[in-house]
Amino acid sequence: MFGRRRKKSGKPETDASDEFETEQDGQDEPQGEESAETTGESERVKLPPAPRPDGPWDVSEVGDPSSGRVDLGGMFVPGVEGMELRVEVAGDAIVAATLVLQDSAVQLQAFAAPKREGIWDEVREEIASGITQQGGVIDEVEGPLGWELRAQVPVQLPDGTNGVQVVRFVGVDGPRWFLRGVISGQGAVQPEAAGLLEQVFRDTVVVRGDGPMAPRDPITLKLPDDAQMVPDGVQQETVEEGSRFAGGLDKLQRGPEISEVR
Repeated sequence: MFGRRRKKSGKPETDASDEFETEQDGQDEPQGEESAETTGESERVKLPPAPRPDGPWDVSEVGDPSSGRVDLGGMFVPGVEGMELRVEVAGDAIVAATLVLQDSAVQLQAFAAPKREGIWDEVREEIASGITQQGGVIDEVEGPLGWELRAQVPVQLPDGTNGVQVVRFVGVDGPRWFLRGVISGQGAVQPEAAGLLEQVFRDTVVVRGDGPMAPRDPITLKLPDDAQMVPDGVQQETVEEGSRFAGGLDKLQRGPEISEVR
């Protein structure tokens, strides 16, 4: 049974915001005794983003975000020797990046978020609900990156038989953004083997930008300027469930690849 756990609270962010976001977020902001919503037998309290002493980072918190990182526009992703970097598209926009290291991978995607409210607690619930409706198994644990979901997701194998894919959903709330990661491969089957991928997640820098964005809209990315790309039109396998934050994110299509980063 999936059970909600409340996230530790931190001090709310006090950065300036635009009128568009005020209109979008207004219904979600706490107002006196109405700041809690009753869900089933428990109350869901909307909390501000928790502190991030070890990252991931906002671009305003890093002196030189391009140092040791690949510039993807909406994110600066750490470069690790021998890694493959795959960008993934939705329509005409690049919205996710997958880093492959040996037999493990982590998919990274950043979203706009409300000014004064973290959304990872709510997103975990959405992902868990969708996967359990498919017949999958969810375990919520406090891992190296905070609260995460470890899932066994039903999939169809290449030979047509049914199988299970093990994945880890991790997430961190930042100032007006949310960074989600999906760890797969050996790093999901044996979480103790995912130390390098977890460090990549921590050291990622998010560039939210100052323009108006609705909460939960994906922050678009761009191709690196000097990348050597290998085109790939293969459709990525996805998790068929109700949350846009799970699996392959609405059947994202794999785009060009950087074969190696030194």
